[in-house]
Amino acid sequence: MKHSLRAAFAATALSLALGSASAQDTIRIASEGAYPPFNSLNAAGELEGFDIDMAKALCEEMKAQCTLVTQDWDGMIPGLQAGKFDAVIASMSITPERLEKVDFSKKYYNTPPAIVAPKDTDIKGVTKEDLAGKTIGVQGSTTHFNYAEKTYTDSEVKAYPTADEYKLDLANGRLDAVSDDIVTLSQWLETSDGACCKLVGQITPVVEIHGPGAGVAVKKGNTALADKFTAAIAAIRANGKYKKINDKYFKFDAYGG
Repeated sequence: MKHSLRAAFAATALSLALGSASAQDTIRIASEGAYPPFNSLNAAGELEGFDIDMAKALCEEMKAQCTLVTQDWDGMIPGLQAGKFDAVIASMSITPERLEKVDFSKKYYNTPPAIVAPKDTDIKGVTKEDLAGKTIGVQGSTTHFNYAEKTYTDSEVKAYPTADEYKLDLANGRLDAVSDDIVTLSQWLETSDGACCKLVGQITPVVEIHGPGAGVAVKKGNTALADKFTAAIAAIRANGKYKKINDKYFKFDAYGG
């Protein structure tokens, strides 16, 4: 649910011909492509993952023609505000700070954050005291970074442009721990690159920081589009399409409580 970075906007020619929508129904949806299993780029440079399958299902439910574009995380909200795209489906948590800049649908998933560290770590838990004196890597401009900065005041919290970059530094011994969504971290630990490390523990989400879950972001004031996405989320939850996508990626209901 996520830098002083590259803000280049790379359009991905992935047209989702869904339904018989007219031109004015075309919705341009941005995602990052660097946050597996929620969104990533395959060998062909195409967006894929849970967020992407959700986008396709929601567009189909809305009978809208949609186009997916790839956007660096740090440029998501500025790009949305500038009209480069109409919506963001990129595991963006619904937070009070973001609600000042954009509007959201209701959540489409909600999973908790966690801490991962090397297998030989002396870190025993996820509290401020457990991480005191440690260097923690987190993707910048995310709820996880905001939580880490506010909570781990006795630690050095380092911001990274993408999750892949903090994972690399952790694996190479340049960090003591990292924090992110438990799903992203757990699936990384199952790969050869993540064999270096282990899950230390799950963090109890703070609603004021983490929000109630990840939603579809739209331009401020475009509540009509946000409401359409909310209705579509409810519809695919009811008709079984959500579960089919969920079970492709997870062994639990990612929608959360």
